[in-house]
Amino acid sequence: MTDLPTGVGTGVGSMPGTDPREAAAIINGELDFAHLAELPARGIGADMIGRMAAVLVDLPIDSATWGYRLGARGSSVARRARGFLAADLDAIEEIWDAAGFIGTGRPMKVAVAGPFTLAASIELVNGHKAIRDRGALRDLIDSGAEGLAGLVGEVRRRLGASVIVQLDEPMVGTVIDGRVPPLTRLDVIPPIPVADVAEALRSVREHLDVPMIVHNCGAPRWDLVHALSGVAYGIDVTGIGSADTAALDGIGGLIDRGDVLVAGVLPGDHADPAIHAETVATTLAELVDRIGLARKVLSDNVIVSPTCGLAGASPDWARTALSICARAGELLSADPDAL
Repeated sequence: MTDLPTGVGTGVGSMPGTDPREAAAIINGELDFAHLAELPARGIGADMIGRMAAVLVDLPIDSATWGYRLGARGSSVARRARGFLAADLDAIEEIWDAAGFIGTGRPMKVAVAGPFTLAASIELVNGHKAIRDRGALRDLIDSGAEGLAGLVGEVRRRLGASVIVQLDEPMVGTVIDGRVPPLTRLDVIPPIPVADVAEALRSVREHLDVPMIVHNCGAPRWDLVHALSGVAYGIDVTGIGSADTAALDGIGGLIDRGDVLVAGVLPGDHADPAIHAETVATTLAELVDRIGLARKVLSDNVIVSPTCGLAGASPDWARTALSICARAGELLSADPDAL
């Protein structure tokens, strides 16, 4: 996989607080592989679905009784979401300008809700989930890809960065298994075959033509990992034991074909004083040893991250967690055989 930094630490997306400059300062102060923060504490329009409301082209999202729904043009939620996104981009640009990063090709990750989580989270005008309507799903995939291409272009223009896109898909397993809650119990939403999910995500990657990460805070979907190559996968590796052959085989296959594991190694929602960069690096070394891979893959095919976003963490833990990830990445790159 080209142009994706490895042997480094990164964040997932969300951060605590409401100040975009403070969040950007923490991210860019701790990480060489920075990301554009989401700040859900700002309210509606600021979470990962709200971020997509700012990105979609010609598909306005508005608020509904229980969350979000496709709405009319001129949606106040879409305007609010675009305002948050603009403030977040301004904050990053200001910090990069002061640090002399602009135009250097430094990596910058843009994280947004993936199309299947988006479609499983928002309603149509009639109250049904958008995932139920294959036409609406296709529109969301196409609109999201077009809007993301525009966002990638704006980040490049503002920062002169090497842009990576992360699709957050915490509900992809629910979609594949047909477990999305319907409007009524009689209106079951059918499963979407993993091959169709893989093809849709592949079409987004090809449209964007930038390195892409698919991140899932839920149980890893090894069937999707197997079906979709050429992307990196963000996976919680903290619960993988020596008897978990599906996970060990899945990670082994992912790395063997040259793709990248974004290894979620520490909690995103609470501090854990027992976790240090050295313990994280050693744990990852032990993981690749169990799989039977050469430790060189730790510098060539692994990125270190929290297991999920940091919106629920304290500001102190958010900073510490990113620092641990960055330092652990340095240890993986320096001499993985010494771990």
